[in-house]
Amino acid sequence: MDLYLRFFFDFMNPFFKGLGTIFKSIFDGIANMFNFPKYIEIIKNYSTEFKGGQWILVGAIVLALLAIVGLIIFLIFLLFKKIFKIRKTMVEQESLLEEVGKLNYTVAKLQQEKERLFAMKVSQLGLKPGEDPVLNQKLEGTSEVATEETNEEEDGKPEVVETNDSRFFKLTELDKELADYQQPETDNTITLEGICEMFRNFAASKMRLYYRIEIIRLYVSSFASTRLIILQGISGTGKTSLAYAWGKFLMNDAVIASVQPSWRDRTELFGYFNEFTKKFNETEVLAKMYEATYKDQVYITILDEMNIARVEYYFAEMLSILEMPSRDEWVITLVPNVWPTDPKKLFDGKLKLPDNMWYIGTINNDDSTFMVTDKVYDRAMPIDLNEKGAPFDAPDTPNLSLSSKYFESLFRKAWDEHQVSQENMDKIEEMDNYVIEHFRMAFGNRIVKQLKEFVPVYIACGGSEIDGIDYVISHKILRKFEQLNLAFIRDEIDGFIEFLNKKFGKENMNECKEYLLRLKKMM
Repeated sequence: MDLYLRFFFDFMNPFFKGLGTIFKSIFDGIANMFNFPKYIEIIKNYSTEFKGGQWILVGAIVLALLAIVGLIIFLIFLLFKKIFKIRKTMVEQESLLEEVGKLNYTVAKLQQEKERLFAMKVSQLGLKPGEDPVLNQKLEGTSEVATEETNEEEDGKPEVVETNDSRFFKLTELDKELADYQQPETDNTITLEGICEMFRNFAASKMRLYYRIEIIRLYVSSFASTRLIILQGISGTGKTSLAYAWGKFLMNDAVIASVQPSWRDRTELFGYFNEFTKKFNETEVLAKMYEATYKDQVYITILDEMNIARVEYYFAEMLSILEMPSRDEWVITLVPNVWPTDPKKLFDGKLKLPDNMWYIGTINNDDSTFMVTDKVYDRAMPIDLNEKGAPFDAPDTPNLSLSSKYFESLFRKAWDEHQVSQENMDKIEEMDNYVIEHFRMAFGNRIVKQLKEFVPVYIACGGSEIDGIDYVISHKILRKFEQLNLAFIRDEIDGFIEFLNKKFGKENMNECKEYLLRLKKMM
């Protein structure tokens, strides 16, 4: 043991000796800088030789030195002041955030307790709807308190609540408004390429919004492969405007749901049933969904800044439902029971999601937002908007009356006429094997299905097959590389680019190659 200790001290001695030398040198340097007796001694040594004019220069040098020393001291003071100020601000912010969180939790608990007490009062008094308006007004602040009488059916049917009032005010009003609705005449001759050209010109001539034709083709083609389209990129490039202009173009305004950081579940989209008032708090999104069940138009719901809250929280149920292979399974449960006055198109408290509605989310990738997970990206079609379109002269273009059924029939026609060639499908399979071998990552069946639906429609919109394949692979597959260890895959990127050149040609798959080169620069 003594031998090891001697070795340890001898071995570590140079390190600690060098460390001590560094600190000693620093302190010696500071001591020399502020060694004022030495300065005075030097002046005394030269004082007998200086003449009148030279003393002025000596004074100037002394003042300059004092100014430098003062400046150093002042900068050190400012530095420490800044550090303490930042620390104090951070502590105060953390305290405030903690206090706000506690207050929000307390308010939520008090609200729940309030509703529970009110419900107990109503139950104890044995009130029925409209029995005592004065007392009802005192309890709730309104003259309408609907309490349910439950009749449990012996035949196993859903329980029925007798009331003279509908709990879905907006939906019931839509039933009345659209009772005699007649579908308008629509254009059933236009092609997908014509829709792209017409929409681009409409946005430019009517709304002063300018987009490249490639963006419009990607946008329209995305409707064929998924119900969720993500427009992502830097702020100010026209993401929300693109979806909004699409609604104007089709003479059916999009409903805009401005996502809030507090969104946690599906009630933010659809609303919720208030157990005390016995009313369903309907959202505009729910009302638009219900309206879409009456009309054969293309409907758009815009989830503006969708990643300011976690998408997989408030949109999770929708992601799962829209994955169902049969549209008959696209059903959401709004309430657990049935009232006779419920809206006509609700069955057993459920609403069938409309076939003619698509959901378009906008994303700003910055520090104030959450990362969108693979679960969301895999089920969506992302479109990058990172630059503003250049203005161009467009002919004055009117709106388009387009039937949703006809719109989808154009997709089916494209799938029949422009199927992805077997040659390219074989190359994609080879690329899949290459990615598995070199990057330990495989394509999913969902992505292959989306590719087969997206590319034919992209061709029908005026694009080429290889460009459509390039886009899907770069945005649906290569995007996943960012989750890998970039240092690990660095040496594999050049080989993958050579593979793409060999299989698809040097002039093709440019988006994939550009993405891979950008990824390499990030390492």
